[in-house]
Amino acid sequence: MIDRTLRPLALLVAAASLVAVARGAYPLTTDSNCHCYKTNATSANYFAHHNFFDFRSLAQYARVPKPLDSFEANAAAPPVAAFFTSAQWAGAWDIQNWNNTAQLAMNKSDISDATVKMVNSPNNIYIERNTDPGNNGQSTWMTMRTVRHSTFQSSSEIESHSTGYQFVSIRMYARTKGAKGAVTAMFTYRPPPTPTNISLVQEADLEIRTQDPPVYVQYTNQPSWNSTSDIPDATRNVSLPGGRRWSDWAYYRMDWTPGSSTWYVNGQLASTISFQAPRDPAQVMFNSWSDGGSWSGHMPLNSEAYLQMQWIEMVYNNTDPGAVKTGKCINVCSIDETTKIGQPVLITGVPPPPAPAQPGACAAARYAQCAGKNWNGCSTCAAGTTCKFQNDYYSQCL
Repeated sequence: MIDRTLRPLALLVAAASLVAVARGAYPLTTDSNCHCYKTNATSANYFAHHNFFDFRSLAQYARVPKPLDSFEANAAAPPVAAFFTSAQWAGAWDIQNWNNTAQLAMNKSDISDATVKMVNSPNNIYIERNTDPGNNGQSTWMTMRTVRHSTFQSSSEIESHSTGYQFVSIRMYARTKGAKGAVTAMFTYRPPPTPTNISLVQEADLEIRTQDPPVYVQYTNQPSWNSTSDIPDATRNVSLPGGRRWSDWAYYRMDWTPGSSTWYVNGQLASTISFQAPRDPAQVMFNSWSDGGSWSGHMPLNSEAYLQMQWIEMVYNNTDPGAVKTGKCINVCSIDETTKIGQPVLITGVPPPPAPAQPGACAAARYAQCAGKNWNGCSTCAAGTTCKFQNDYYSQCL
């Protein structure tokens, strides 16, 4: 029997494989009703917290800013939209404006072989209108841009406020587009004690290099070594499943668990690496960049590349003060078996009691609509029925 006590600093890993369950078999619930979250993979992993960041319906913030041709102006640029100063965003993420000039001044190729000055800029992170045909009503996405200017590169990076993630399952629905010579990434990161101690960095990466063939994705635990050495290789270049390209939308997932990092694309296992798996608390980061070095390559002058994301979702454990959960996991939830992205389902435990109807509140009859985007009618169902989710735009009293 699995002990689902949530212990500080630890992730509970079940020994048994999961049994496949059809989506929709469990009721939708809210995070307030979840004591822990179980992921589906080759083994079950339990996490204490859940976050969802949705960029699909933010038309009020949509604006594509022009690139700034001054190195200093990029670093000093304000956030492009009010969304990036909202509590929803700024409570979890920091937009970066650091540059690599100090690193270039070291002139140490074992630390960096960059040949181009690079600066991260808030001007390169913005909400963009979804112009894809058949976009299913999703009006926007978030773009992270990198641009090759005449004398420097402007890039983009977001870092979690928290440095206390210790085991996490991170997901994004994303694609990479643009010129060769760029890198887009989703990763965990714990810096070395000093910039020169790169052998002490702890990192698990999912990276796309636009100089690679359009079907390849890089999976890495850092630090890594070349596979020709006598030390195991911690980097794998794996083709996307089904012949897809990284310019297509795909569901990327990275699970950092004790002793390994595991990556999935569109639900299919892509790679598992145990060698150099991170151990200690870390940040979560996303970026889009180039520095003219051997890893990124060189982008042509005045060219651009983009990481575009419709959403980010995480279940995780955290060692920050106040974030450590203790006690029994009675209500077990899942974000993998849900019928609605971003909303968990209750797979084991007791559902919360229905909220009492407010005096004078209307009640929808059996089979009538009770919820959905743009729905302004009754949200309470008649006695003997409950509001059942059908899709984002329609729920029905059944």
